Amino acid sequence: MVDDSTGLGSVMAHAYRGEIDRVGTWRQRLDETTTWAVTLMAAILTWAFSSPDNPHYILLIGIVVVTIFLGIEARRYRDYDVFRSRARVIQENLFANALDPSQGIESHDWRAELSRDYRRPTLKVSVYEALANRLRRVYLALLSVLLVAWVFRITAFAPRQDWLTTAEIGRIPGIAVVAVVGVFYVVLLGVTFWPHERHAKGEFREGDPDDWKETDG
Repeated sequence: MVDDSTGLGSVMAHAYRGEIDRVGTWRQRLDETTTWAVTLMAAILTWAFSSPDNPHYILLIGIVVVTIFLGIEARRYRDYDVFRSRARVIQENLFANALDPSQGIESHDWRAELSRDYRRPTLKVSVYEALANRLRRVYLALLSVLLVAWVFRITAFAPRQDWLTTAEIGRIPGIAVVAVVGVFYVVLLGVTFWPHERHAKGEFREGDPDDWKETDG
């Protein structure tokens, strides 16, 4: 690949820089979505507890809105993984082998695989896996905070009423509201922790954190 007569090594260097740039761009888009979700959640929590007269269902609206942000971020994560996967293929098979040829390469067909992906770019992560990833990383914690806040709002924050009565929304009985919320969070837990085959290209592995600090002296 680095033969001067082909110039492919130089082409790959520019291609790699381009992929890394797109990885950074999509990583920034993921972070922006999370930032908006956290900002909105903080505003809703502040308003919900600023007065006992404020309706509790504003927290449920917050759950819906944060879930919408989860869907947006999952879609962006699928695009992000396309470029991250390409960068990892180049790192594993070109750079790692150039630094230590004795270890060989991860995939003997990596150039053909990369060529096919450049010809026909495809998403490599399903919607389900993307949702599970973003839930484990960020959104399960955010949605859990909203759930705890809502439970506190209809119980301890309104001690003069029965909590099922407080949970009512208009003509919708409190038991129905609680049931819907409970089913929603059971589904979230199922999506988050249900075993499934991983297709996203991993970057980090567990290892000894002191490996790079060891010296012979």
